[in-house]
Amino acid sequence: MNKIIRIGTRESQLALWQANQVKDLLTAQGYQTELVPIKSEGDIDLVTPLYEIGVQGIFTKSLDLALLNNRIDIAVHSFKDVPTQLPQQIVHAAILPRGPVKDLLVYKSNTDFLAQPDYVANIATSSVRRKAQWLRKYPQHQLHNLRGNVNTRLQKLAAENWDGAIFAVAGLERINVRPATSIELDWMLPAPAQGAVVAVCREDDTFCLEACAAFHHTETALATYIERDFLRTLMGGCTTPISAYAYIENNIVHFTGELCSLDGTQFFSTSRQVAIDQATDLGQAAALEIMAQGGAEVVAQIRNVSC
Repeated sequence: MNKIIRIGTRESQLALWQANQVKDLLTAQGYQTELVPIKSEGDIDLVTPLYEIGVQGIFTKSLDLALLNNRIDIAVHSFKDVPTQLPQQIVHAAILPRGPVKDLLVYKSNTDFLAQPDYVANIATSSVRRKAQWLRKYPQHQLHNLRGNVNTRLQKLAAENWDGAIFAVAGLERINVRPATSIELDWMLPAPAQGAVVAVCREDDTFCLEACAAFHHTETALATYIERDFLRTLMGGCTTPISAYAYIENNIVHFTGELCSLDGTQFFSTSRQVAIDQATDLGQAAALEIMAQGGAEVVAQIRNVSC
């Protein structure tokens, strides 16, 4: 094993945490590795809302190019950031065991405002999905754009006159920066593949494919593939208020999927439970059900606005 596996990663603390998980797993098998930090377009432009940039692949394109140009051998991503259609010649090498999937609200002083129907709270997030779900529950609130890595967003929240901001539990807990002033949003369904980490490599790189196969987590892979099939069937990857979560218990796959309009006023949901050996088309079937409920019109509206 004289070959050094070059692991590409974004430069944020969270991205480096994820890349080091893969590095440690490879090192434990006796492979030699090194991290190669690479800036993404999403890390450079921290002002423009993601839906205006065109979010598909915004955090992965630079690493994909480095992979295809043979500057790195493996790229490590938050799986929710990865487009449902990978570039040609790039494949999933391993999906790691899933971490926390929920979102949480980091608040300034207290959460009393959540119970005050006439109070116009100021809430920050860059996620179209979170905005739509929040407006569905709190239509009177004002939503503000919040970009940057986890630490930057926490600093911006502290500096602005906002009541709170929405984060992923996994992102805060993995780098030990979750504030005491935070509550998990049990009612908010996560993004497809939220909380999961994926390593990708070139499809002809049998060395890296074999190295990563040892820590590929099949249960997480099945759950996240179902969620991403739901996303792909509905929209194919544009910036959308689409949520999905699948988990496996006693060989049964439990799935819930949701679609919101951008302003949260229209909402479609489906829940299904199927045997694990019959779950191959679960995400696609659930998405078609949403479309038949009336979701197709909302999808068309969103395409006109954001795609």
